[in-house]
Amino acid sequence: MGQAGSRARFCLLRQTGCVVRDFRELQVWRKAHEVTLAVYHVTRSFPNEELYGLTSQMRRSAASVCANIAEGCGPRGGRELARYLQIAAGSASELEYHLLLAADLKLIDRTAQSRVGDLLTQVRRMLSGFLRTLKANG
Repeated sequence: MGQAGSRARFCLLRQTGCVVRDFRELQVWRKAHEVTLAVYHVTRSFPNEELYGLTSQMRRSAASVCANIAEGCGPRGGRELARYLQIAAGSASELEYHLLLAADLKLIDRTAQSRVGDLLTQVRRMLSGFLRTLKANG
């Protein structure tokens, strides 16, 4: 599906911008949710002393990506959506660092880091593309 088809499927174009009907229809939200589930899976094996440290930080930053996409899909229009997508992108960058730290601390192996990191890269690219589309329709 092309960029125009994606906009038609996910958005109601109004003079005030682009309003998403249901965040669960967004491929970027689905992929971000997949990342969140993967992060919860890999952090299960972290030591108990990391429960309120890196485990919590990784889980919160992963869930924050999804939550900000969802929050941006409210009735306020494209500018608000763009702002929340930028926040989601920041949370994705935070998670990228946490994955690196977890691997350097030997809490996850490089294979798990790569697998989750590859998913996260896809999310970041999708967020970037979505932001470009919103700005072009701005």
